[in-house]
Amino acid sequence: MTTAIDLGAFLRTRRSRLRPQDVALPDLGGRRRVAGLRREEIAQLAGVSVDYYIRIEQGRAPNPSPEVLNALARALFLDEDERQHLHRLAQPRPAARPSPRPRYEQQQARPMLRRLLEELRDVPALVMGRRMDVLAWNAAACALLGDYAALEPAERNIPRITFLDPASRSLFTNWAVCARENVAYLRWEAGRYPDDPQLASLIGELSVKSEDFCRWWAEHPVQDKTSGTKRFHHPLVGDLTLTYETLRAADDPDQALITYAATPRTPSHDALKMLLAWTAPTAPTAAIAPTPTPAAAIAPPAPVAPTARPRRSETTEKQLPAGT
Repeated sequence: MTTAIDLGAFLRTRRSRLRPQDVALPDLGGRRRVAGLRREEIAQLAGVSVDYYIRIEQGRAPNPSPEVLNALARALFLDEDERQHLHRLAQPRPAARPSPRPRYEQQQARPMLRRLLEELRDVPALVMGRRMDVLAWNAAACALLGDYAALEPAERNIPRITFLDPASRSLFTNWAVCARENVAYLRWEAGRYPDDPQLASLIGELSVKSEDFCRWWAEHPVQDKTSGTKRFHHPLVGDLTLTYETLRAADDPDQALITYAATPRTPSHDALKMLLAWTAPTAPTAAIAPTPTPAAAIAPPAPVAPTARPRRSETTEKQLPAGT
């Protein structure tokens, strides 16, 4: 991933979504050659010369100051996540030293997060690591999202499941919204770790295998994973509306505990209780995923078949995960 190229593409996509009337500039009419504001208009709004802005957009301006970047963020109406992403893209990167054997970081779920998973018996929860890898999960997460233990370690990745497993489109009522949020978070990760080879491999794989991912990736959405609402259509209990929270330790932001909960005294709360009671006899009490090896972490996933809905008279089969 080349930061200079990403910086220019990011600025162009943000220019293209603005119109003169959005920023109190006169619209002189006439046909514009490109969508959105012109470079000279952004330069005027940010208080920099047109030549300097062009060099920034082309990646030819070394180390623009924080003041200039903040001025561009205001001119482009960037939110806080986008502003931070802009600063990361514009930071100078040290020259990489040649290494005969690349070293890959081995991530394991923190012990405290594992203990929390065991305690959260009635709350679907999982631990998300770098690149949105699923490091650990509890029985309730298996009931809601599928059995991560049934997947190979390299396949326990949220965007890979979301875009490459057809069952994901059936599980999420608003699949396109959820999937685009995953793309936005991967962009956030790419800004934090532009030299991560496993992240680059994942992005390349998804760009080739998913037209939706490729299209949304080109739009440069950027968003940290925080909290929100997800709507599910579960094959066992039907529709659920759950809120999710992303909890991170201050000293280790690369791991997050993600929890799902229903509002008390609602149909979703009753449906979630029924689902957990129904699947409790066959679901594991807790599961901690082994850390994948570097070779496995970049291997293409095997096709995953959608899970059939079991009959009530039969033992509930373990369903494969369908994203988060």
